Amino acid sequence: MTELSLSGPLSRPLAARTLDKRRHQRVRTELLGRYMLSDRREYPCQTVDMSPGGVRVTCAVLGTIGERVVLYLEQIGRLEGVIVRHPPAGFAIQLNATPRKREKIASQLMWLANRESLGLPEGRTHERLVPVKPGVEIRLENGRIIPARVIDISMSGVALATATAPPIGASVMVGSTPSRVVRYFEGGIGAQFMLPISPDRFHEGITL
Repeated sequence: MTELSLSGPLSRPLAARTLDKRRHQRVRTELLGRYMLSDRREYPCQTVDMSPGGVRVTCAVLGTIGERVVLYLEQIGRLEGVIVRHPPAGFAIQLNATPRKREKIASQLMWLANRESLGLPEGRTHERLVPVKPGVEIRLENGRIIPARVIDISMSGVALATATAPPIGASVMVGSTPSRVVRYFEGGIGAQFMLPISPDRFHEGITL
């Protein structure tokens, strides 16, 4: 009878094997983001799919294979990696992340997948702050201007106190920032930015 080796994959605990599978599982996502290439210029992008070890994005400006990329994604945050291939209309990034960071990404991706399948509301996963100068104007597509006050703001959206609420889904300019109305609450609206705010702009002195 052949002796079974205890050093093979079957000898590993189920939890460890499940964790490995979770690490490499790719999730289809459509997250807006921005990326910075080695020339330090920023460009918009959108994810196609993602795992804790890599992400594929669609974008207009392609980097070179092996080029370092700094990526910011809504719901996920700041990531770093290198370009490893050029699929159609974009590129794929191999992420440079600690094991702890990969576990965090895995949890975020699991939440995103569950939220979509269960129809759950968007979680407020980003840090939020109140700007020093909260006054702002909302410009509608027909040119009408509505005065508003920023209640709080994150890199991906803003809560606004306003007496007039544009329709859900309406495209608006919050100050000079292109946005979309995504929810109502008593006394105001929530708007999602078309592109997330750059981390270097995200501070209490921000103006939209």
